[in-house]
Amino acid sequence: MVNDMPYHIQAWHNQIIALGGNLTLEEMKHQCYGKNDELLERVFPGRFSLEERIEIGNEKEALYRIEFKPYLKLISGLEHFLQITSEKNIKMAIGSAAITENIEFVLNNTIAGDYISTIVSANDVSHSKPHPETFLKCAALLNSIPEACLVFEDTPKGVECALNAGMKAIVILGEHEQAEFEAFGNVIHYAKDYINFTAFL
Repeated sequence: MVNDMPYHIQAWHNQIIALGGNLTLEEMKHQCYGKNDELLERVFPGRFSLEERIEIGNEKEALYRIEFKPYLKLISGLEHFLQITSEKNIKMAIGSAAITENIEFVLNNTIAGDYISTIVSANDVSHSKPHPETFLKCAALLNSIPEACLVFEDTPKGVECALNAGMKAIVILGEHEQAEFEAFGNVIHYAKDYINFTAFL
């Protein structure tokens, strides 16, 4: 929905370096998936308690929201896409590894909040992507079968999650290159934005 991954990567990189880690920015990019406490456990195995990891993650998210807010905007074409889906009564949900506060931050500061009310966040699942729980919960909340759902994703782990849930995916290319997704047989289209997407509706 928004091109905020560079801000997440930078915020995490700053946090990891401050904690004594030595990941490069490129290495950090490939660690930015799943829940915050899981990320910290991958980078610093056994160093922090769960409560400490949650606190560190919340600090990072607060910094991310401050840094990203001046640049917050929907990906090109998404506003029109949301208007068309609404007119056609197409049900939509957000299935994200982000915490609820970050999703609400985007919805409350863009027009997307007028169109999407069904949300499954990191706070709502026991298993993060690529486990299919996130997207299967979205399908259930939309009263839809997984095979009837189409996922828009911008990360390999997200596309893998869609595959594990039995869903087709459209990849919005941003921080990741097309080659990073080619192992997944559920991808039906690649795009840089949502312009000219009405053909899929």
